[in-house]
Amino acid sequence: MRTAIVHDWLTDSGGAEKVTRELVRLYNADVLALVDFLNGADRADILGGRRARTTFIQRLPFARRFFRWYLPLFAGAIEKLDLRGYDLILSSSYAVAKGVLKHPGQKHVCYIHTPMRYAHVDEEGYLRDHGMRSWKAGIIRRVMRRMRAWDIANSARVDRFIANGANVRERVRRIYGRDADVVLPPVDPDVFTLYEGRREGYLVVSRLVPYKRIDRIIAAFLELPDQRLTVVGGGPEAQRLRALAGPNVTFTGFLPPEQLVERMQRAKALVCAANEDLGLTVLEAQACGTPVIALRGGGYLETVNEQHGGGLFATDAPADIRAAVLRHEQRATPPDPVRLRASMEPYFRVRFAERIRAIVDEVMRGGTTDKALPPDGGTAQKEQRMHTDGHG
Repeated sequence: MRTAIVHDWLTDSGGAEKVTRELVRLYNADVLALVDFLNGADRADILGGRRARTTFIQRLPFARRFFRWYLPLFAGAIEKLDLRGYDLILSSSYAVAKGVLKHPGQKHVCYIHTPMRYAHVDEEGYLRDHGMRSWKAGIIRRVMRRMRAWDIANSARVDRFIANGANVRERVRRIYGRDADVVLPPVDPDVFTLYEGRREGYLVVSRLVPYKRIDRIIAAFLELPDQRLTVVGGGPEAQRLRALAGPNVTFTGFLPPEQLVERMQRAKALVCAANEDLGLTVLEAQACGTPVIALRGGGYLETVNEQHGGGLFATDAPADIRAAVLRHEQRATPPDPVRLRASMEPYFRVRFAERIRAIVDEVMRGGTTDKALPPDGGTAQKEQRMHTDGHG
């Protein structure tokens, strides 16, 4: 069985890339993407040292730094990828990867991280966070209208959707009128290992971009001068965030994996304020026995384990974040790292591999695709918060 894995773009290593890495390991497949600008270490980790087959956008001027400028060309570029000769297409999609053209006899299974956030979920937030007003905003809105229409139409090319959580499954139902299996992304238990030692300070692990709301967390810690916060990650917001921070906030930039895990293991808690699709970092921290304090919304309703030390705050207002940190400091019973780690076992990579193989095998045997839903996406049940060990 010849297999092709299609990823949106390969520029760094995040949660979506970790899913693609597991798919590559499972199927030893060819990888295709809009662009591939991975550094050597990430290429070895995600693609086993290989290069992805890319589109014409790879060769456009300034693409290495500014490939997102070519957003209006993404749909046409992904459709130009030639997938003839493959039996199975696996797309790992949060933007356009699922829009590849399928040929007769092929099956397409899409692991969907989210329908395009900036087109379907929060267009106004995207424009506001990137300072786009007046004529610029008007141009982007026209592009987004075309992208939405194309994205909804090409969902019919997918034989089976696998959502990364109940939150995204609901979006797939609402936007595409399709059902989806739910398989949360994989945690590597040999990398994110249990730590039961002394813990100090709080931790943020994130790309430093506007929608992550790191500025709200920093503002909360300005009112918590006795608590230390470490921010791991880089991005266009780095300079602005450093200017906002007090002396109790430390920025490390991006860290090698082993140093990141060590920081994660020794923190009192990981703090997250974005309205995330899911948030793989939350599962990884909890696999280390580290609790998570996060926004009560989005994917965190599925992943934050409150029973063994985690906590949720109502809004991303600094006052709410500060109050959640103080509640954590004043807990009558300390978090239990062993039980927290045990609750993550359903998400270890071996379970992920088993679930993906079972779904793909069913599709390749001619099993039925997901059930079609009414045009408005039907009425979906609310996703359930994870209060107990495990998650179905």
